[in-house]
Amino acid sequence: MDAWRSALNEATEVLFVPLRAATSKTAQRAYLGTALFTFSTLILLGASSLAFILFYNLYIPKIGLERIVHLQFGDGHPYGSAPLSSSLASSQPYDISLLLQLPRTPANLAVGNFMIDLTLLAPSSPTVSTADILPSSFGSTNGSATVLSQSRRPAILTYASPLVDHALRLTNLPWYVVGWKKEAEALEVSMFEGVQFAKGWRNIPDRARVVVEADEKMQFYEVCIKVRARFQGLRWILYNYKITSFVLFTTAFFGVSLISSAVMYLIFTFYVAPSSEDKPRPRQAIKSESQDFDSKPFNPLSISDMSDTTRTFPTRGRQKPLQFTGPEEERKVKTEEEEDAEQNIEIQRLVAEADDEDEGYAGSSTWRDSGIGTGIDEDRRSAQRRRRSSREP
Repeated sequence: MDAWRSALNEATEVLFVPLRAATSKTAQRAYLGTALFTFSTLILLGASSLAFILFYNLYIPKIGLERIVHLQFGDGHPYGSAPLSSSLASSQPYDISLLLQLPRTPANLAVGNFMIDLTLLAPSSPTVSTADILPSSFGSTNGSATVLSQSRRPAILTYASPLVDHALRLTNLPWYVVGWKKEAEALEVSMFEGVQFAKGWRNIPDRARVVVEADEKMQFYEVCIKVRARFQGLRWILYNYKITSFVLFTTAFFGVSLISSAVMYLIFTFYVAPSSEDKPRPRQAIKSESQDFDSKPFNPLSISDMSDTTRTFPTRGRQKPLQFTGPEEERKVKTEEEEDAEQNIEIQRLVAEADDEDEGYAGSSTWRDSGIGTGIDEDRRSAQRRRRSSREP
């Protein structure tokens, strides 16, 4: 039974060794440090991604925009204006064109060449009046409108001979009947190529003016302004390689934020956090006899574990009581015995010298007692008395 119990205990100990290692204080500190590092990394990574998105939206303007121009008729040439987006950027090349939807009527075909005038106006004018829109002397402007850019381009409908024209109409007749096609032509006239605007909000146009100049009256389905940005340099890379740019710029932002966080932590550690001199010193533990006694096992046969105090133990009958002398007392006694031995040697030397003197005086006629032997005996007896008194309790 005991063997099975011991085997079960050993198996349990073996099974719980990984659990104890996984739940130890060292492992808990490692878990906490890993969790804090992961949390900080995710926060910095999210901040880096958000920073790239904000940078992209602020640095990259819209690639293109379209605005419908509602032409006005009855006051000379057809004219109209359209507001432009405020997202136009300075120092950015733009290509601007006009898209005209014209029906192939005999009147439009008879016009031949006609002129299109496109003027970009600054935001200084709060309102647009007819005098500002209508051209004067084919190019100059009236009123208080500030012109940033102006362009005049010719246009004409595509010519087709009567035979080709009839053939095309017969071919597309089913689509005309169904309504999927119209007898119209789309003319896209390029007005500006790579036009740029100076820095400052007053140099960015906020509306465009269109005037169609023809000798005869013309019919229009629709007039549209198309603005397309021509990206160059970094903007071209960011727009055409979005994923690669996102990875590279996010990594760069993350590295910069990580280095900045490390620098701030070091600054906080060395300059903001209290120094070791300002910290309260820990109280020194008072060493007690119980701690010293518990720190090593007690050996009843060891003399070092006994006290240095001299003790006397009673005996049976009329025997002499037993006396125990501690290590310190024993060393004192040994020291006194050594001193007595040295004193005896000195006394013996004095006795030998006294005997030599007695032999020298023995040849003389008059004999005298020197008294040296009596002094030596007295010294011996006093030394023995001191030795006895030091050994008694």
